[in-house]
Amino acid sequence: MRTPVHQGSCLCERVHYEVTGNLGALVYCHCKRCRKATGSAFIAVAPIAKADFNITQGAAALATYRSEAGVCRSFCSHCGSPIIAYRESDPDTLRLRIGTLDTPLPTQVSAHIFVASKAEWHDFHDDAPQYAERP
Repeated sequence: MRTPVHQGSCLCERVHYEVTGNLGALVYCHCKRCRKATGSAFIAVAPIAKADFNITQGAAALATYRSEAGVCRSFCSHCGSPIIAYRESDPDTLRLRIGTLDTPLPTQVSAHIFVASKAEWHDFHDDAPQYAERP
């Protein structure tokens, strides 16, 4: 078994996970779907390989919502914390919800995506590149 690089959990601590590989580039997604899924101005996500992701506790507490677009979002069914998402067209790449990490993340945001549909009440306060949609 490989040593975890990162560990994380949901708000109520029922679901715990580990990532044994590296995280991809951290992006902030400002699309309407991500805003609705988080109740916030954007979501912080990083791609990871499905093979590097392991639920270590509370797998039975995970629920998944599938959108009409074929995007599946998995979350704790008790506290609602979003954990991962993936596209059915690319199930081997997960989008890890960075806010659930319990280990430090030694990186900064690499880009803002879908800024054409960002919340009108949110302003940017960093120098990361901004893209109207997905670059």
